[in-house]
Amino acid sequence: MKVEMEFEMAHNVRQLSRMEIPGGGQVVVQGDYAYVGHMKPPHGTSIIDVSDPANPTVVAHIEPPEWSHTHKVRVAGDLMITNVEQDKRHFLRKGDKIPGLRAEGKNDTQIAAELGVKPTDIAVLDEARERGYTNGGFRVWDISDKTAPKLLSYVKTHGFGVHRFDMDENYAYISTEMEGYVGNILVIYDLSDPTNPTEVSRWHMPGQHVAAGETPTGKGYSHRLHHAMRCGNEFWAACWHAGMRVLDCSDITKPRQIGSYIWPKAIPEPTHTVMPLEQTINGRRYAIAIDEEHDHQPGRLHGFVWVMDVTDLNNIEAVAAWDLSERACPWVGQPGARFGAHQYREKLDSTLVYCTWFAGGLRVLDMADPLLPKEVAWFIPGAGPGGIPPQSNDVDVDDKGRIYLLDRNHGLDILEMTP
Repeated sequence: MKVEMEFEMAHNVRQLSRMEIPGGGQVVVQGDYAYVGHMKPPHGTSIIDVSDPANPTVVAHIEPPEWSHTHKVRVAGDLMITNVEQDKRHFLRKGDKIPGLRAEGKNDTQIAAELGVKPTDIAVLDEARERGYTNGGFRVWDISDKTAPKLLSYVKTHGFGVHRFDMDENYAYISTEMEGYVGNILVIYDLSDPTNPTEVSRWHMPGQHVAAGETPTGKGYSHRLHHAMRCGNEFWAACWHAGMRVLDCSDITKPRQIGSYIWPKAIPEPTHTVMPLEQTINGRRYAIAIDEEHDHQPGRLHGFVWVMDVTDLNNIEAVAAWDLSERACPWVGQPGARFGAHQYREKLDSTLVYCTWFAGGLRVLDMADPLLPKEVAWFIPGAGPGGIPPQSNDVDVDDKGRIYLLDRNHGLDILEMTP
């Protein structure tokens, strides 16, 4: 028996415009401009005039360095920072294992099977390993003229380079690989002279600093910093499969852990972002954590949203969760339709949390009752070029309440809530 299902693609949200631009990893809005870090080279970073939301216009574009993507971007005043990270990094690093496997007498067909790649990929991995990668880091730009960003500095870090990060007008809070460590750590840079950012301090989880004799606590890069958000004198750090950490940064030269939470092993998806609501509710403090959906296996949980009671940082407790049914999405099961949570707007200045759900689009949750999150609006974009399902990746909201929903494959939708 065939069952027909109808899907409400939007609720309490209307579309103001759509830009057909290459997909991206992050969108941030400041004033009349949106800044997009594109997912794949040769596309890098775009600056978009959104003063007329019905007619957004790209006014500048910056290309990424060779072999890199620059899919994350932050802005503070007239400073912009873009990451530099190795493109196809996890795939290419599989090539590091090839010499050892050949030394065991295995041929390329056997090596490809062990690495989970195609035999034709072996030559690509060999070439990348021999070429090496030294471009990873971040770049600082003067954007006082939005049409002509001026490069002020290019800080090289190590390994893959820089993933997601936070910044303000004084400091950059960088998630990056560094020599001697396993997986990304937090490195804080002083931006008082943006032409020469200087390292102020580092923070890592025990087990990451292998050069100092520490023993890794996770498999491969599973226990690493995804990124840390500064909230007052605290950092809220999402640590992938190692849960979350809260750091005291009242002394910026010595960030120290003051709280932690590690999810049970039954939760398969990694922690992408965690931040506290700016307001307390009924005298209690709450934080919102969101998982990132990865390679979903039927029967396992999708990535979803957590509500954490963080009133006592010595006793953090998960008190509620919100998930989206596959029945709410017309794209589930189609090729390229990753479905599940990814990210939310990284400013929790009200009880509304704007989440991206990959093929599930934008989901707006009201946390007025933190123990019972309520969905109050949503928007699922249409298919992209060639019928590719949407993959809503990041979202921001400007000071006029307009919502900017970025797809990782293609397109930027400018939306607004309806009364």
